Amino acid sequence: MADIVSAYWATPPVARTVSTLVFASSVAVYTGMVSMEPFLFHYMFLLKFPPGIHRLVTSFLVTGPQLGVIFDTYFLYTYLSQLEKTNSKFTRKEDLIWYLTFVGSFIIIINQLWTGAPIYLQALMIAMCYTAVQDARGQQAHFYVVTVPAQLMPYCLLLVNLMLAGWYSFQVGLTGIVAAHLHDFLTRLYPEFGNGVNLIPTPWFISYIMRTPHVQNTVYGSATVPPRLNEPRSGPLPDSWRSAGPGRRLG
Repeated sequence: MADIVSAYWATPPVARTVSTLVFASSVAVYTGMVSMEPFLFHYMFLLKFPPGIHRLVTSFLVTGPQLGVIFDTYFLYTYLSQLEKTNSKFTRKEDLIWYLTFVGSFIIIINQLWTGAPIYLQALMIAMCYTAVQDARGQQAHFYVVTVPAQLMPYCLLLVNLMLAGWYSFQVGLTGIVAAHLHDFLTRLYPEFGNGVNLIPTPWFISYIMRTPHVQNTVYGSATVPPRLNEPRSGPLPDSWRSAGPGRRLG
C-alpha cells in the first residue's frame, strides 16, 4: 500500500490532480452520489444570482459513462503528463495552467456559439493530444491496436467519437482541435514564422500564485517551505543596512 501511495505522489502534480478530480467526479455522478446538474454549463448560469462561475471548471470534470470513466481518465492523464514533463512549451507549471485556462475558455466559447454542448472534457482531451503531438512529428504512436503517425492521433480520437457517439460528439471534439491550434498559432507559429512575439504570454498573477508560498513536492504530498536564510527578506530596513551584518543592542 505504501508503494502505491508513493508512486501516486511521484506522478506529475498537475496531471495527478486533474485526473483525480475527473475520476472522482465521474464516479460520483454515474453512481448517483451527486447530481449531474452542477457539472453542466450554459452561459445563462453566469447571469443568475449567485452566478454559476464554478461551472467554468466543473464542465470539464465528467467523462463518458461506463468504460469511459476509465479510458477517458487514462487518456487525460497520459496527454496531460506528456505536456507537463516533456513539452518544451511548458517549462513552468504556470505555463501549463495558463494553457488549460486559455484552451478551456475558447472551447466553451466555441461550443456555446456552435454546438450548445454543456460538457467539454472530450474536447479538452483532444486539444491536449493535438498539442502533445506537435513535438512528435515524424514519430509513430500506438492507438489501441494500430500504429499511426503521431500527428494523426487527435484525428483518430475524433474518428472514434464519430463512430461511437455520433456527429454531435464529433463536432464537440473538433472544437478542441480548433482551440489547440489557435493556442499553437499565437504562442509558436506566429513568433517563429511571423517574426512576432508570443501574443498570449502567461499572466503574471498566475506565476505569483504558483510561486507563493514556496511549495515543495515530496513523495507524501506537498509541503510549504519557508524562505531560505540566504534569500532576501522584506522589512522596514534598507537593503544596505540589512547587509551590514547582525545588529548590536546599545546600552
